[in-house]
Amino acid sequence: MRDLSEEQILDRLLTIENSGDAERRAELTGERFLTLIHDPETDRGFILRHGLDDTEGAEVPEGTEFFEYPDLDEAERVYNDMLAEARQAGELIEEDSNEDVGDAGSGGPDLRLRDRYSAVDEDPEVVDEPTEEKETGPLS
Repeated sequence: MRDLSEEQILDRLLTIENSGDAERRAELTGERFLTLIHDPETDRGFILRHGLDDTEGAEVPEGTEFFEYPDLDEAERVYNDMLAEARQAGELIEEDSNEDVGDAGSGGPDLRLRDRYSAVDEDPEVVDEPTEEKETGPLS
């Protein structure tokens, strides 16, 4: 990436992952994740390995590391090898995981359903419950 620091690269990779734009993502034991990322700005491929973020985006999770490759194809070959090693070691929980994607630093509001029994309904982040549409058709 164009003369970015390691911290800036990590921030960019975590942002791509949290926005749901990662190519692939696997959940490993110990609340760790292995993610394949394509950076559209540089056309380079990355593998990101990290744990869960308990700081809501304030800090990079401890033990986070990334591997940079000239293109997505090469990164995907290495990613598949790393996934196979994790599977053989019994560390693979889920090969296609969206667990905790977008939780930390996603920037979106936390839309809570309106409590129909609450006396307070002025919270702007509270939305009405979706209504269920009833099927209508000929009666038999």
